[in-house]
Amino acid sequence: MAAIICSILPDIDIFGFFIGVRCGDILGHRGFSHSLLFAFLVSLVAIRFACKDYRPLSAPWRKLWLFFFLLASSHGLLDALTDGGLGVAFFSPFDQTRYFFLWTPLKVSPIGLEIFLSPWGREVILNEIFWVWVPAILILAAVTGVRRLYSKGILREAEGIEA
Repeated sequence: MAAIICSILPDIDIFGFFIGVRCGDILGHRGFSHSLLFAFLVSLVAIRFACKDYRPLSAPWRKLWLFFFLLASSHGLLDALTDGGLGVAFFSPFDQTRYFFLWTPLKVSPIGLEIFLSPWGREVILNEIFWVWVPAILILAAVTGVRRLYSKGILREAEGIEA
């Protein structure tokens, strides 16, 4: 559950629309909540609540912190691959510059349920399936396959290491 929350929490900034926060503001969409500092803080909170059994700064704790940090920061990284909006304030609150990557294959997602269910929303979903979900599933399958081969000793034998 903590992993899911870390990956979607940066979009908490959309609630600012209801209270008049503008997109370009520090708390606006893709502002501070999409920054690397926010990902750092969220990962600390996640590990505090989800992994109470680990001693702080121990090797397992650091690995889990990195896992949560990568999940939280991946949201902004994916948003920087979109073709719309103002960009992502990766270095907020220290620098409010908004960034996109040079390559932006992802279609910007519409905000609002009615618009999201429109033809534009369907196009965005298909685009994300192609550029995000298919590669993620392929990477997961490859990692799972390698781990299985390694656990069965096949890769260790190929490396000349005794099981």
